[in-house]
Amino acid sequence: MSRSSESPLISADPTQALTDYQHRIESVLDRHLSADGAPDARLIDAMRYATLSGGKRLRPVLVYAAGRTTGAPEAALDAMAAAVEMIHVYSLIHDDLPAMDDDELRRGRPTCHKAFDEATAILAGDALQALAFDVLTGGVSDLPGASGLHAVRELATAAGLHGMAGGQAIDLGACGQPIDLPELERMHRLKTGALIRASVRLGALAGSPEPDTLERLTRYAECIGLAFQIRDDVLDVEGDPEVLGKACGADARLQKPTFPSLQGLEASRERAVALVDEALDELQPFGQEADLLRFLARYIVDRMN
Repeated sequence: MSRSSESPLISADPTQALTDYQHRIESVLDRHLSADGAPDARLIDAMRYATLSGGKRLRPVLVYAAGRTTGAPEAALDAMAAAVEMIHVYSLIHDDLPAMDDDELRRGRPTCHKAFDEATAILAGDALQALAFDVLTGGVSDLPGASGLHAVRELATAAGLHGMAGGQAIDLGACGQPIDLPELERMHRLKTGALIRASVRLGALAGSPEPDTLERLTRYAECIGLAFQIRDDVLDVEGDPEVLGKACGADARLQKPTFPSLQGLEASRERAVALVDEALDELQPFGQEADLLRFLARYIVDRMN
């Protein structure tokens, strides 16, 4: 396994590295969302409001963490991390709209359409999606061979019909309808898991990994992506809105199928832990360069306890 060169600004300690990368991506996002030269002040204000409002930044940190395992160049990782988070934020803006989940709080603040208006929120999401690919293509143009093109396709697939948007469509259609556990897993591997999978694969691809390395990291990502969604389902039942920064109980209100509703809270917790164990097994051949990935896998489940 190849090792990336450590940035002097990023700690080798996984706990501190998480914080370091969270600060790093905040700076990168702020730079790409500069209001200078924006044709409409309200639109860029809405984009900045939704994007620069904090959050775990799990997906961009996964980009950086995977890149550490394959020696990826930092400039490409910055672009990939920013693009992934822009896609994620655009999806949250649209998910919160009255036509979707109709949420009023996100990260402890009014959702974008409440702070501005529905039309501006829709445009903010649209603009973030487009900006994500603008940033990504600019950042990966110097990668060797067809790696840059593969990166763009990776993110497009994760965000579209065969990824996040497709999973969201299944989710909307499933409200109040009977659904079995395999179909629920399929839905969430698309809706939530696809972008997490892309985050890990993008970071890894930037370093031109060996096929076995990419396969292991992909399986790792698939496991933590499903564990992340199970954790979210559990927190929607028993989480504290003051801590989470959003209302709880929305899934039940909208009659959405969830892991707790199909198999109970305890079985859901156990499944999440088992998935994290599977993810960690995939990292066994790696050395210290994968410690941040290990930490992030445990972080997903530890937030449930």
